[in-house]
Amino acid sequence: MLAMVAFGGNALLRAGQKGTFEEQLANVEQTCGNLLNLIKRGYNIVIGHGNGPQVGNVLLQHEAGRKEFGLAALPMDYCGAETQGGIAYLIETAMDRVLARNGIKRNIVSLVTRVEVSADDPGFKNPTKPVGPYYPKEEADALAAQGNVMREDPRGRGWRKVVPSPVPIGIANIDIVKDLAEKGNIVVTVGGGGIPVVKADGALKGVEAVIDKDLASALAAVTIGADEFYILTDVDKAYINFRQPGERALDVITVAEAREYLAQGQFAEGSMAPKIRAGIMFVEHSGGSCVITEAGRLEDPSCGTRIVP
Repeated sequence: MLAMVAFGGNALLRAGQKGTFEEQLANVEQTCGNLLNLIKRGYNIVIGHGNGPQVGNVLLQHEAGRKEFGLAALPMDYCGAETQGGIAYLIETAMDRVLARNGIKRNIVSLVTRVEVSADDPGFKNPTKPVGPYYPKEEADALAAQGNVMREDPRGRGWRKVVPSPVPIGIANIDIVKDLAEKGNIVVTVGGGGIPVVKADGALKGVEAVIDKDLASALAAVTIGADEFYILTDVDKAYINFRQPGERALDVITVAEAREYLAQGQFAEGSMAPKIRAGIMFVEHSGGSCVITEAGRLEDPSCGTRIVP
């Protein structure tokens, strides 16, 4: 049995934390401890993860270096690669500790992963994903004159750069991920949705974009032939009428029901909606099931919201 697991943001950084190495390592170790429930049930696992706060911090560091020391800022695809490697190191370290405590021997392998998108993706014509620091209007105008797309923050905190969020269509070296996982290795891949690349002159070239990590993980799950796809988040289940009268947790829903709830606006954009879309994508293309839950619930095989065909 093969499971793809997408770590949510709280697996790395939690509300009120500063994001120190020690904080992030402790958070990841707790999440990896919960994954033992899948390993003990006989699953081989592949792990995807987010990197939004980490990329944001790297961009802030680049901005500070530019202003203070005249250092050149590096492009988004490089920042994605940098954070992929750093977070993968955290996961490898934490998982190694968890396995050692439980007397389990598994190799943990991380791949800094490029994820292909189409150069014609409509997202490139309508950038929507805010990244990096907030700027006053004068600096934002100067950055816009250099070709950046800048949008004003609705909360009045300033202006931010926005980049496209294209749909992933392919994953480099995914056949190697599949082979490693089927041999019992724990594999970390498509971190932060992967490094976005497009085909140019027969090769892959990095682009300024951010790929949704749940959608990239769903594509990885389909491509490696995963039996189940787990999306770990900070709530036990998906809800309709969330925090409103008539609130109800969802246990098992079909793809058709999930689509209907999406159409009703039951799931918030930037929160549960992308997870539901990723779950639908996996189930439709694999015939397997998707589970959306909090990592601490994995000891219960019937946990979370399960999307089924």
